[in-house]
Amino acid sequence: MKRHVLLLITGLLLILVVLGWNSRQNPLPEVEASEVVEQNSLHPVVEERKNEWIQRAEQQGIDVVVTDEYRSVEEQDALYAQGRTTQGEIVTRARGGESYHNYGLAVDFALRTPDGELVWDMERDDNGNGEADWTEAVEIAKELGFSWGGDWPGFKDYPHLEMTFGLSLEELRAAEQQNT
Repeated sequence: MKRHVLLLITGLLLILVVLGWNSRQNPLPEVEASEVVEQNSLHPVVEERKNEWIQRAEQQGIDVVVTDEYRSVEEQDALYAQGRTTQGEIVTRARGGESYHNYGLAVDFALRTPDGELVWDMERDDNGNGEADWTEAVEIAKELGFSWGGDWPGFKDYPHLEMTFGLSLEELRAAEQQNT
């Protein structure tokens, strides 16, 4: 019995060490909402991690292309209107101010095939290692501190990555109101 308890405690400690190591691998700095709303571009940490993500994916033979990043509220509203009051397919559920893109904390991406075509194919394995390139790219992004829209409950946004620094959209909107 004592041996089982000792093995259990040892296993738990090992898990804590591993989880602690992973969380320190690329820790995110503390960021204030007021700092985020002052920018009209990607937040500098998001920009840095995006570039590192692209580089690390490239080292794995995966060509990641960022298709969208910072969006103004007006651009977001225009996207929201698409498929509703203007031509095209619905591409977002977020109105202006309701997307982390509006605060420079999100990016959308695609993969470029060897022949130069942009694809959103989550099963493709162009680097030939037996694992879907999309999955590999997402895992690298998560290691760098991004959250993936494919992990969301309900609506899935597979090309979407965000780094919120624990800030809610409500906090960002409130900071924006104070800033104006």
